[in-house]
Amino acid sequence: MAITDDLRKTLSDPTPLYFAAGTADLAIQQAKKVPALVEQLRVEAPARIEAVRNTDPKAVQEKAAARAKEAQETLQTKVNEFIGALDVDLKKLGESAQDLALRGVGVAAEYAVKARETYERVAEHGEQTVKTWRGEAAEEIEDLAIAVEGKPEPVRFGTDEPKPAEAKTEPAAEKKPAARKAPAARKVPTTKKTTPPAK
Repeated sequence: MAITDDLRKTLSDPTPLYFAAGTADLAIQQAKKVPALVEQLRVEAPARIEAVRNTDPKAVQEKAAARAKEAQETLQTKVNEFIGALDVDLKKLGESAQDLALRGVGVAAEYAVKARETYERVAEHGEQTVKTWRGEAAEEIEDLAIAVEGKPEPVRFGTDEPKPAEAKTEPAAEKKPAARKAPAARKVPTTKKTTPPAK
């Protein structure tokens, strides 16, 4: 029974749908920014292309060689440090591993909390988006109804005044209660027996 209740609760929870609606709405908002970025790139592209054309290939090659040499030295230093760290006793290495594992668990828990918060924020945004969509749809339907049927007359509540044509001058004492009619007896259809014609 608990599984059925869990399934029912899971399937009736609108949060994932709100999350999907919120994600779609955020994607649409970001897509609206794309034309401006394309225009900016189109404007900046000639200057960047000209800068690439004007660069000296020898200067680029020298910079690349210097960076490669620097990276090689850094890598060699890191490898030497790592090999030196392996010489440390096993007890210290075990403690370091345990400390790293605990830090990893803490970081994973922190990311899980942040992911949940983000999920809830996007779901709330999606809920507001859905409400907006529903409101806009209702307004469009109302506008369409007014266009088709004409403007409805306002309904006034609390006015019990009869119209002059409907006003009656009979006093309340002369009114007679309406007599109830007894229900008519129900007729049962009878079937007629017919004999087939003789040949």
